[in-house]
Amino acid sequence: MLNRKRAAVLPGRPYPLGATWNGAGVNFALFSENAERVELSLFDPRGRREVERIALPEYTDSVWHGYLPDARPGLLYGYRVYGPYDPANGHRFNHHKLLLDPYAASLAGNVVWSDAHFGYRVGSARADLSFDRRDNAAGMPKCVVVDTAFTWGNDRLLHTRWHELIVYELHVRGYTMKHPGVPPSLRGTFAGLGSPAVIEYLSRLGITAIELLPVHNYVDERHLVEKGLRNYWGYSPISFFAPSPRYLSGRDLGEFKTMVSRMHDAGIEIVLDVVFNHTGEGNELGPTLSFRGIDNKSYYRLVPGDERYYVDYTGCGNSLNLDHPHVLKMVTDSLRYWVNEMHVDGFRFDLATTLARRDGHFSTNSNFLASLEQDPVLSRVKLIAEPWDLGPGGYHAGDFPAGWSEWNDRFRDGVRRFWRGDGSVPDLATRLTGSSDLFDRRGRRPRASVNFVTAHDGFTLHDLVSYDCKHNEANLEDNRDGTDDNWSWNCGVEGPSSDPAIVELRQRQKRNLLATLLLSQGMPMLLAGDELSHTQHGNNNAYPQDNDISWIDWHDDEMTAFVRALVAIRRSHPVFRRPRFFRGVTTGDLQLKDITWFSPEGREMTQADWEDSGRRCFAALLGGDTGDRFISLHGYPELDDTFLMLVNGHDAPVEFVLPPVGSVARWNAILDTSVARTPPGHAAVQPEHAFGMAGRSLVLLVGS
Repeated sequence: MLNRKRAAVLPGRPYPLGATWNGAGVNFALFSENAERVELSLFDPRGRREVERIALPEYTDSVWHGYLPDARPGLLYGYRVYGPYDPANGHRFNHHKLLLDPYAASLAGNVVWSDAHFGYRVGSARADLSFDRRDNAAGMPKCVVVDTAFTWGNDRLLHTRWHELIVYELHVRGYTMKHPGVPPSLRGTFAGLGSPAVIEYLSRLGITAIELLPVHNYVDERHLVEKGLRNYWGYSPISFFAPSPRYLSGRDLGEFKTMVSRMHDAGIEIVLDVVFNHTGEGNELGPTLSFRGIDNKSYYRLVPGDERYYVDYTGCGNSLNLDHPHVLKMVTDSLRYWVNEMHVDGFRFDLATTLARRDGHFSTNSNFLASLEQDPVLSRVKLIAEPWDLGPGGYHAGDFPAGWSEWNDRFRDGVRRFWRGDGSVPDLATRLTGSSDLFDRRGRRPRASVNFVTAHDGFTLHDLVSYDCKHNEANLEDNRDGTDDNWSWNCGVEGPSSDPAIVELRQRQKRNLLATLLLSQGMPMLLAGDELSHTQHGNNNAYPQDNDISWIDWHDDEMTAFVRALVAIRRSHPVFRRPRFFRGVTTGDLQLKDITWFSPEGREMTQADWEDSGRRCFAALLGGDTGDRFISLHGYPELDDTFLMLVNGHDAPVEFVLPPVGSVARWNAILDTSVARTPPGHAAVQPEHAFGMAGRSLVLLVGS
């Protein structure tokens, strides 16, 4: 808001970037090293009428700036940037287009599509080389000046130890839209996510961190809107500071902060899935909404020698140019803002290989990785990479620096294949023990591996055991989208089945997959709704489905109790969340190796056993060594119970001879995936006696 009809403008300062309320007025600062003039456009409180344009009077170190002493929080604004429209040389300035401030902390409204949003004449024979003079302000969101004050009390980042995390990936809207304990007016919002009913459920499940799909403001692509669809997942950002208005019940940013504070009170960390590899402006035929019109040549990677076109490592039309210091600064400023101002505990970086490219090639010495490593704020929060992109040489699982964790798709595929029936015992053993083949280097720990069986991208757990093929017809792309490499198995019938044998087998397979995930070394990540047997009806690419396909259907399901029991086992026994890799050496008072592998005959496995491609069953003896010096230094026992994990990937039952181990007098089953209840109620078995296992099952025994 403005106090006078005509706003005075003073020189102001080039820092900080964005619109900054200092208690008396607002400083506006916008980076653009190639612009010739920048105008601040001011709007009425409803954002419908442009009331004034003010030329920013100063240009300092590539930053345009000015100060409005009469401006107040709540003022709606945008920018118009003047400069050459010369696509062949990388410039796409068009002052007829209202542009979003890259540093805006709040936005009002959403993009309403029309041809006016494009810098060129849509349909022109010269395509993007033409110039469009239509004004797009009526269909653009407006930036909002904010007062960031919030009473945090004693809230602070939790800094939960990495290996104690149990991550739960969820979508703010989809998780709460049908939750019976969330008031209807708050469903789909941060307020709904922070409601007592949701937090109580997460706490009872045993979750210690939630990973939120993108909450930065994003655009619903025009082609989706014209089909009646939306960009539900949100991987199409147009702002890196402002949360999406669709997740706010009002305009108050305190809603997000309150949610964070309540989660922290419950011991739950907040990790944001962030998308800095590209923006929603797309390729050379995309709209001009912000970065393209502010300084296209600085913000984006352009094809050398033909700067009309964009380097595209992401499959989304463009890639942000983190080789440029101001673009890198925007990214790190955004991350620090979400830590310092919004109190989030960490980040998962979408297509992180793109961010770590230097002169086009992945490098652990890239500007991005080096900036985070030396940053006193960002180096101390959770940093998780999706270690690949779609560009040349884009796969880099295991290659990120020490201090990072990485999504481990080899865990996902290896575990899926084993329980489907065509994976190998050596590969599963490697995944169970933290994927040392990928991560045991440079002092990295098992927590570097983010283990997952399902994620937002792909089948849900229920669909993984119910469909052989994707069924993405609802996306209106003739089922061409989404991967065909699912490593799924429908257990005999495609889709829903009322056959009791198939239903039971599917439930068992889900328990197998969940047990393998939560009993493996590394950091487990659950997909929200898997514990409720949520189905997307075979859709493995539900990114445009903001509806019942994606929204979680809250109902009682036997799998929920099973997951609670699994999480409780993991959290109660540090041997399943060791901070160090197994070494196969003898440690502790029991004089047992930290891990020993056994065949069903009760003997230690030989090299020939490991090389037997037909082998589908084995046992892992966990000797009770926690590998955690922190525990012993603080006066707690360094040894846990001794566990024996039996794995049978055959269809048929198998008898395991239980090995004699130290002082263990009997083995007690505390988990059996062939039955839903936990503990399963089996009688104790003495060492050197046979234990009968059902086909396709995992049993966990504890020695006493």
